[in-house]
Amino acid sequence: MTTARPYIPRPGKPAPQTARFPRDRKRQLQVWWREIDRVLLMLVLALMTLGTIAVLAASPASADRLSTADQTLDPLYFFMRHIIWQVAALGVMLGTSLLPQDMARREAILLSAAMLVMLLLVPLIGVEKNGATRWLNLGIVFQPSEFLKPAFAVTLAWILSWKIRDPSLPVIGISAALVGTIVFLLMAQPNFGEAILFVGSWFVLVMLAGLPLQRIGILAGVGLAGLVLAYSFYENARNRIDSFLGGGSAFDQVDLASRTLMGGGWTGTGLGLGRQKMNLPEAHTDYIFSVIGEEFGLLACMVIVALYLAIVVRVLVRLMDEDRLFNILAASGLIALFGGQAFINILVNLQLFPSKGMTLPLVSYGGSSTIAQCFTIGMLLTITRRNPYLSREAFDLRGSLEKETRP
Repeated sequence: MTTARPYIPRPGKPAPQTARFPRDRKRQLQVWWREIDRVLLMLVLALMTLGTIAVLAASPASADRLSTADQTLDPLYFFMRHIIWQVAALGVMLGTSLLPQDMARREAILLSAAMLVMLLLVPLIGVEKNGATRWLNLGIVFQPSEFLKPAFAVTLAWILSWKIRDPSLPVIGISAALVGTIVFLLMAQPNFGEAILFVGSWFVLVMLAGLPLQRIGILAGVGLAGLVLAYSFYENARNRIDSFLGGGSAFDQVDLASRTLMGGGWTGTGLGLGRQKMNLPEAHTDYIFSVIGEEFGLLACMVIVALYLAIVVRVLVRLMDEDRLFNILAASGLIALFGGQAFINILVNLQLFPSKGMTLPLVSYGGSSTIAQCFTIGMLLTITRRNPYLSREAFDLRGSLEKETRP
């Protein structure tokens, strides 16, 4: 028996490359399942399930209001479309959560740049709905600001994390210029509610990035002055605030939503038995929380609120042992946008906040908005992925800055 002679390349010729085997997908999924926050995933799936039931309850009301003499919508029209969007959104969420963190960050930054360009195009070629121009029709109608929100949070975290490498960089000024541009474009639509949401998330991130208390006070004063100026010179903001305080048409909608919410008592009228929901505008989107209250009761509303709180707390708990500033900022920004939108929507339905035209995340009916919210959760699942066999030390911002500034 003869043994094969080893291959010796001739001078000037490279050695042959060894064959590269494809990645084991099963092994990749096993690692993903081990590292992902399964508690967060289950909470999100539970919220989406309840949202699907809520859209089933709200679909007949919206179908009846939007039916015309020429076209009568099926009572389950929005429910069936919601199922399709939910399946697509779940694919986006799980696909995003499979990405490595560095790749997810790069894609979010590119998406932020693309959506910012789209936001510039909205005033020029945007689609008008209900007196506002917030959508683009590029074969599919979508709202650029919805996709910009999660991408913005990650991009902002990336910019603010530069401070660790070079504390002299004006990261606060750069981030302020970015958020100022976005707010200006949103107010031109007009979309005052989401402008406030972007500013609020930026404020949260600059505080977490180590902004001194004195500057935080200055920023708070600037924000208050900006709100006063918006009321004085921005008609959309002034009309909404005046309507909320004085009882205009927008306030009538909020009042109707509040009465619908309380109409079912603690246990509700039962699925499909609500009557006040038939008078609600946008029952399947902006005021779906009121539909839940009427048909499933205030106890069901408490469950929805508890799920939102559990998701926010779970993300924050997951960050307690994080050792990277970028991950802390990105996850905090994402959950601030998610929780802030839910908080505002619920307050509007409770007649405690002016109408903002915001959906209830993962519960309301939505096409591109549902996909954008699931992309947000997918980014959170990616950023909070942890190897359970590796221990981490809590991130020390002050120590890192001192280390970077040592000669």
